[in-house]
Amino acid sequence: QVQLVESGGGLVQAGGSLRLSCAASGWAFSRLSMGWFRQAPGKEREFVAAISWFGGSTRYADSVKGRFTISRDNAKNTVYLQMNSLKPEDTAVYYCAADRSTGPPMGRAEYDYWGQGTQVTVSS
Repeated sequence: QVQLVESGGGLVQAGGSLRLSCAASGWAFSRLSMGWFRQAPGKEREFVAAISWFGGSTRYADSVKGRFTISRDNAKNTVYLQMNSLKPEDTAVYYCAADRSTGPPMGRAEYDYWGQGTQVTVSS
């Protein structure tokens, strides 16, 4: 079983930055693809970014390309999401997810493990 704990959310003004972290335990972290998803009120949970086992492959949603960067530190069992140039439409609960495939997958259904989420609010 994989446990995931997100941190780093908060309130930021438009144009600002935040860095989310997700600490994993319970499985060999370097054998997990990691993803970030988000869910705004009244909307479906959507893919944001994903990274493969050793970070050699990354994928991003079109809406965040050039603004968000996903990275991982396998020595710390942690994945990060650096979010720059934040917009009010980025406001959502952000979830970390893990999958044992090499991927990294982009589909919500492909991820087996989920964190509890961290709130990100971007004010205009």
